[in-house]
Amino acid sequence: MPHIFCIANQKGGVGKTTTTVNLAAGLAQIGQRVLIIDLDPQGNATMGSGVDKRTLTHSVYDVLLEDATVAEARVRSPKGGYDVIGANRELAGAEIELVTLERRDRRLKTALEASAADYDFVLIDCPPSLSLLTLNGLTCAHGVIVPMQCEYFALEGLTDLVNTVKQVHANLNRDLQLIGLLRVMFDPRITLQQQVSDQLKGHFGDKVFDTVIPRNVRLAEAPSYGVPGVVFDPASKGAQAFVAFAHEVVARAAQPTPAVSARAQA
Repeated sequence: MPHIFCIANQKGGVGKTTTTVNLAAGLAQIGQRVLIIDLDPQGNATMGSGVDKRTLTHSVYDVLLEDATVAEARVRSPKGGYDVIGANRELAGAEIELVTLERRDRRLKTALEASAADYDFVLIDCPPSLSLLTLNGLTCAHGVIVPMQCEYFALEGLTDLVNTVKQVHANLNRDLQLIGLLRVMFDPRITLQQQVSDQLKGHFGDKVFDTVIPRNVRLAEAPSYGVPGVVFDPASKGAQAFVAFAHEVVARAAQPTPAVSARAQA
């Protein structure tokens, strides 16, 4: 059974797609079998993996509507070393079509069950909103990885996300846990970022990943070439941080994860 993790944050522009793509490439580099599921209609994780969203024969839209299986929809990232179920503009219409369907929040879970033995990790790139697409991701996942910038407004959004995880855990998916918070685009020279980082560690404890992803130009450049940053410039600090993060994720996945704590409700 693979470890299924949603990369989620209800705040936009916090590095969800960058985290998904580079974590996948990092996991692949250390020998893990990885699948990315792009649940964002913008299709950025698809394009960032080197897959042209405009030429997809099947996408996650077809999987959700049960017109294609995971095996039929997945394609190989040319340089990433992992598989991708891509997304494009069609996915925006899935929200409306899913509303009237049975098991509308469990479509992705059912589809993944048929290909569970093919992967060690499944990473789901969620849109920055609590929609039926995000709900499909959370319903089938074992855990949530939250990338976040160490800024004041990020803390406010984090409270909403933790409450969402708790609600889904209580009502739809008893396996869902908060795996950890990943500090991204981090610049230790900025006093506020250091202060917010300390607040996170003080409040969430070991739910904060040890790895910190620095602000890095090479990571930002990589998507325009359709290559994960880990592959684009392996020697960059950002790439090395994501490989270290991949090792930490594997280590955490091997440990039993306690339920979302009462402290995280605040």
